[in-house]
Amino acid sequence: MKALLPSLIAVLSSFGSLSAAIVEKPLEYKSGDILCEGWQSYDDAVSGKRPGVLIVHQWTGISDHEKEAARKLAALGYNVLVADIYGKGIRPQPPAAGKEAGKYKGNRPLLRSRVNAALDVLSHDARTDASKIAATGYCFGGTAVIELARSGAKVKGVVSFHGGLDSPTPTDGKNIQAKVLALHGADDPFVAANDIAKFTAEMKSNRVDWKLVNYPGAVHSFTHKAAGNDNSKGAAYNADADKASWSEMEQFLKATLGR
Repeated sequence: MKALLPSLIAVLSSFGSLSAAIVEKPLEYKSGDILCEGWQSYDDAVSGKRPGVLIVHQWTGISDHEKEAARKLAALGYNVLVADIYGKGIRPQPPAAGKEAGKYKGNRPLLRSRVNAALDVLSHDARTDASKIAATGYCFGGTAVIELARSGAKVKGVVSFHGGLDSPTPTDGKNIQAKVLALHGADDPFVAANDIAKFTAEMKSNRVDWKLVNYPGAVHSFTHKAAGNDNSKGAAYNADADKASWSEMEQFLKATLGR
């Protein structure tokens, strides 16, 4: 038994070092004159450049939800940055969150500029292979990453989790160079059927490489455990949709970024 102890300690230490390899930290950057504070996550055990993933937060700003997603993606070998659309220290809660998000939904050029500023930071990070970047987003962030694609940004793909699909300028679909994956709750009352129809037409008319996945029984915010489980509120967590959509995204990133 004593002879086994050194080996057992070595194995446990190895597991500990693997866990400690994930680096997580705030990262300040500028979007014009606005100071933003994003959140970066990467596996320090990975050497050299690697594909990058930009994450855009939901309506309350960067939260534990996005940080957890960043941690999981970093463990898969990506260099991850959670963008800060609102600016450092601006983390509104409902109902103020709706007003803050509305400022950007009602001003898509501003939203695009904030997302592109974060993309620029991720692209120039020493760990990032700038030729292999994708963006993902939740709710408000789901809208934001599609707007990033509509801006003509040179990203390989964008993934929208229960995001808004509407566009005040649908002709901007012609600028999309990225593959688009929209993960949608089939019973989401906040995304109108007409918006889905227009989004579909936008993707098809501009010959975008796109896919829309509907999750039966899921409403808005289906990846957020904090949303509760009451579908009648229009926003609720759905464990099956959460698991399935994450798997869908993983496959998409692997196929798009080659990792």
